[in-house]
Amino acid sequence: MASGKGCYVGFDLGGTKMLAVVANRDFKVLARAKKKTKAEGGFSEGLARMEACLEEALAAAGAGVESLLGIGFGLPGVLDFKAGKIVRLTNVGWTNVPLKKIFEEKYGAPVAIENDVNAGTYGECRFGAGKGCHDVVGIFPGTGIGGGIIIGGKIHHGVTGAAGELGHLVYDPTGPHCGCGNRGCFEAYASRVAISARAAEAVSRGKAPALQKLAGANLDEIRSSALAKSIKQGDKIVEEIVREAAYIVGILAADMVNALSPSMIVLGGGLVQAMGAIYVEECKRAVESHAMPELRRGVRVAAAKLGDDSVALGAIALAAEAGKKE
Repeated sequence: MASGKGCYVGFDLGGTKMLAVVANRDFKVLARAKKKTKAEGGFSEGLARMEACLEEALAAAGAGVESLLGIGFGLPGVLDFKAGKIVRLTNVGWTNVPLKKIFEEKYGAPVAIENDVNAGTYGECRFGAGKGCHDVVGIFPGTGIGGGIIIGGKIHHGVTGAAGELGHLVYDPTGPHCGCGNRGCFEAYASRVAISARAAEAVSRGKAPALQKLAGANLDEIRSSALAKSIKQGDKIVEEIVREAAYIVGILAADMVNALSPSMIVLGGGLVQAMGAIYVEECKRAVESHAMPELRRGVRVAAAKLGDDSVALGAIALAAEAGKKE
């Protein structure tokens, strides 16, 4: 790519891996690079890995640092948007990091930071399953349940900047404790952690022979791919567990339809990538049963289309918008 044409980099930083995606002015993906996050190394090592990942992606695209038009970050934690700072990334262990300043000074390009699920929802809204829609709710069940809300084509941040914690809406106030400290959150019932715990119990009772061979009763091994494989191999109890969790996610979707009347619900995250048909089917069924008839008409429920690129592409779109403001 000729450097004069310019390009953007979108960065998806997770607790275990980081992904840099390079796209041109038309948002066509040119190259990608991945590295392990290695959060145990602390911020200095992490920053060096991020810079190396970004530059590796640029090199793969045939672009130099001088061609950068903007950098967007999707980050899993609490952010200060006005200051361009990371307040806290729980799974990475970083606090009070002026990320925007660091990267703007290093690369001389506008920088945008955003919560990762917000960025993923925005990516789907701009380029994926929700393309052409201006009011979209993203629900991303994985280790937890993340959410993103797009209203009028813009990410809704709320007064604190942290709106969209959909997994911590309450499904049953007398239910199990959630990682947030509350009881009965949707996340406590329908996250992969919750599903894996029920699946491990089924393995222990001898009810899931395929999953027993794939992962045993080890919660760390019962990941989305293992659950999907066990269902394909005939573990009916695992399919029942996943369908029940997917239906609960659908109730959350119905709540969003009743509250916000979006044109689309986008389902993403690892569980949906592995078992999209089940999630879309159960969520549609729940929306039909629990959303008001006048509000559910015309609402589409669909699986995310961009896969691992959704967060990075959303971040790229935000970086492009940040560049126009400067």
